[in-house]
Amino acid sequence: MSLVKKFATVGGATLGSRLFGFIRETFMAAALGTGPVADAFNTAFRLPNTFRRLFAEGAFNSAFVPLFAREIEANGMEGARRFSEEVFGVLFTVLLFLTVVMELTMPFIVSNLIAPGFANDPAKLGNTIVFATIMFPYLACMSLAAMMAGMLNSLHRYFAAAIAPVFLNIILIGILGHAWYIGQDPIAVGYGLSWGVMAAGLVQLAIVWVAVRDAGIKIGFRRPRLTANVRRLLVLALPAAITGGITQINLLINTNIASAQEGAVSSLVYADRIYQLPLGVVGIAVATVLLPELARALRSGNVNEAANLQNRSVEFTLFLTLPAAAALLVMSEPIVRLLFERGEFSASSTVVVGHILAIYGLGLPAFVLIKAFIPGFFAREDTRTPMVFAGISVAVNVSLALTLFPRLGASGIATAEIVAGWVNAVLLFGMLVWRGHWGRDIPLLTRIPRLVIAAAGMALALHYALQWLAYEVSSAAPLIVRATTLCGLVAVAMAIYFAIAFGIGGANLGMIRRNIKRKAKAKADPAPAPDADA
Repeated sequence: MSLVKKFATVGGATLGSRLFGFIRETFMAAALGTGPVADAFNTAFRLPNTFRRLFAEGAFNSAFVPLFAREIEANGMEGARRFSEEVFGVLFTVLLFLTVVMELTMPFIVSNLIAPGFANDPAKLGNTIVFATIMFPYLACMSLAAMMAGMLNSLHRYFAAAIAPVFLNIILIGILGHAWYIGQDPIAVGYGLSWGVMAAGLVQLAIVWVAVRDAGIKIGFRRPRLTANVRRLLVLALPAAITGGITQINLLINTNIASAQEGAVSSLVYADRIYQLPLGVVGIAVATVLLPELARALRSGNVNEAANLQNRSVEFTLFLTLPAAAALLVMSEPIVRLLFERGEFSASSTVVVGHILAIYGLGLPAFVLIKAFIPGFFAREDTRTPMVFAGISVAVNVSLALTLFPRLGASGIATAEIVAGWVNAVLLFGMLVWRGHWGRDIPLLTRIPRLVIAAAGMALALHYALQWLAYEVSSAAPLIVRATTLCGLVAVAMAIYFAIAFGIGGANLGMIRRNIKRKAKAKADPAPAPDADA
């Protein structure tokens, strides 16, 4: 299967999950708005979600995948099964201990570490503690699921692991729909959502468990032992967890800061949900596919192929991400108004969330590029260097957030996030070049400025179109008119972007054909020559 087809498999499943996520957030905005229950639920959910991405997705998709792939090559499927059982035994034991400790200390953690700003509102603080207590076992389910997802990715079976997260959104949509139908009060909705998160963790774990068994690996429970393989995994996993979850570290810190302002936590969450669509579909798809492909190429000694994989991945991500970033920057407020402005979600909330979303648009390319750069380190079993850069990024984020929040509110926190993201991306790229792990690629270097020009041209056209269609995208227009107008603008914007990009040489049909036809297991070719029209 070609690299782009693998991106499409993961990205398509992620797109389905993100679309259901939009529906979920639309229902939640109508039911809870940016009020105290919304703040309590979003803050409580941030805790297990952050741990999941730090110690599950970040660590295992970065450290576990290369080691598991090595076991397959060295000792076959039976060796990989033994290694998986060793890891499973240790992971299950650690998760059980962590869950018990966190449940017992949840009041202290929430009131002192996660949301100290809720101290002046005892009801909101109490709800946050209860919601977090209900949801925290979700971490254990998703950590085990992440391990199995890493196994599936190493076996080039991407779909099950990518589609499983959609069930979280399906379950929560069902709960919100039922709450709307029977007219539940916000507190009851918050409890229902919390139990729904817990149930979704069990469902997602079951899906990847079945998929792993179908792939021919049956995992049994072994007494936890620190074998050589497990010790090597732990050495790699700790810095990988910090690096892979840098966004989550920043979000957790920012939640702490934002808890001091009413509605700030929920405003950041709603904006994050929209900007996660292109980040998830493009960035996560590239990171998921690129790591095992790079690891395979490097193990085979195909340095040219590894360089080509990295360059084509960046080319692909920028080709799709730059127009998305431009669109979020220019039309953020109409997007938020269409998706969320109803029920408890007011026009003033639209302005706040729209401003935050526009800021996130400026940082979107950075966060997607981070996803494309980090596999270049992890595939070489270097998790320390990205960890150092992640630490620098966190320091930048915290210092800027503390400085800007008193003046700009939630927008100041969003600004701190994107500046930290760009710092991290530049440091990662600079180190890859300095070490000689990033091959010079003339077509890529010549296409990037042309793609920027195409995205800028599209943004300018959108700016004037929105002025001309001011009524059609306003809250005064009927919903169907707003939806039709916005969809039409997106279609026209895409046509403008692709016309400019292909017209000035930012992309061409030869580039698309080569990426689609490129076989993952093809022999390494010399570095690609510049295109005639590059």
